[in-house]
Amino acid sequence: MHNEAVDSTQIRRVARGGIAAFAIYMAGVGLAYSSQLAIARIVSAETYGIYAYVLAWMSVLAYLSALGFDTALLRFLPAYETERAWPLLRGVIQYAERRATLVGTVVIVIGVSVVMLRAESLSPALKDTFLIGFTLVPVWALLWIRCSVARAFGGVVLAVAPDRIVRDGVLLSLVFIASWGLGWNVNAPFVMMAMFVSSALALGTATTAVRRLQPGAFANALPAYAASTWRLTALPLVVIGATGILMNRTGVLLLGWIGDTKSAGVYSLAFSIAFVVALPQTAINTLFAPTVSILFTRKDQAMLQVLITKSSSWNLCAAAFIGASLLILAEPLLAWFGEDYVAGVPALRILLVGQVIAASAGSQMHVMTMTGNERGAAALLIAGVLGNIITGVALIYLFGLVGAAIASTMTLIVWNVAMALFIWRRLNLLSGVLALFR
Repeated sequence: MHNEAVDSTQIRRVARGGIAAFAIYMAGVGLAYSSQLAIARIVSAETYGIYAYVLAWMSVLAYLSALGFDTALLRFLPAYETERAWPLLRGVIQYAERRATLVGTVVIVIGVSVVMLRAESLSPALKDTFLIGFTLVPVWALLWIRCSVARAFGGVVLAVAPDRIVRDGVLLSLVFIASWGLGWNVNAPFVMMAMFVSSALALGTATTAVRRLQPGAFANALPAYAASTWRLTALPLVVIGATGILMNRTGVLLLGWIGDTKSAGVYSLAFSIAFVVALPQTAINTLFAPTVSILFTRKDQAMLQVLITKSSSWNLCAAAFIGASLLILAEPLLAWFGEDYVAGVPALRILLVGQVIAASAGSQMHVMTMTGNERGAAALLIAGVLGNIITGVALIYLFGLVGAAIASTMTLIVWNVAMALFIWRRLNLLSGVLALFR
């Protein structure tokens, strides 16, 4: 009876935490899309495409620089805190932050060197946007790591707010002040600089949150290191993080790579709107991942299946409602951003269908990474990215924007089916809403 009460409490905690995090995410999405609306209306679609293209590259590089610790810490910190292994807890945080800073700095040096060598083949706007964008890499890597630390310490809202509210809120404010307040000509390099300033402030907010949430015994502990164990776990996770963001940005990167920055901007906006469907799942994951780790450590298979089933049901219900609403409003919604963006309506509708189908599968990637199956998750994700690139190149050549959306949707569905089969065979767990029929 006691275990049942504890398990029910955990499920309610995930629900309450998911609702709170979802509210923050929705506020963050509102700010993010407001900033995109301002940018899209102030600059041309081609200029917005330059910004989106460079931002996609910086996102991939930042995930590589985080070295997988933005996810690995969600496994290590709850376990160390439960065992009261304060030296190891302090050590793994220090280790993650120092390595991420080092790699991010190296990325800046190499990236700036490559851009300067190719300066003659790049437009001035694209060159300047790249040069400013590289400074985001170590800032984002540290931001995500510190948000993960706050999340592992139980600060759901404090973990979400810096990356969603502070960053996008400051970005929106800077764009408004520069354009409407000061009457400046806002271009892609300026927007990228505003993103750097807002990200730096978000990093400061996340750092303050971690200091507030850290356990009392943490401050006095001398760091201890289990570097080989941490590297072994984090290596596949860095592949997962980088390839995961690459899968989401493949369309933008391919369109930008062939020089069609205008289509890259339109596709980026369509994908961002379609990704609203995934927000309920992302919000629930703020507590889902650590809880999966705890239940797996306790070998509580039955409760783990219940958690997966319930969270998948919540995901699907919310995703279906949001997806249907956006499907109906696709054309007027994109028209708000300017007439050039209406060309993305078919792509947006295709992407929405794919996101709803994926939501029915639940948080399969977190199930795999939180149960020690990082290598399998990384292998499936790499295969998915390669498939997305290959089909994307072919379909973009044939259908342009719509081809990029078809490639992304096909890859997303096949990838989720592959993960479901892996989880069933390796963990004997049914993924997504299929578990309701067990």
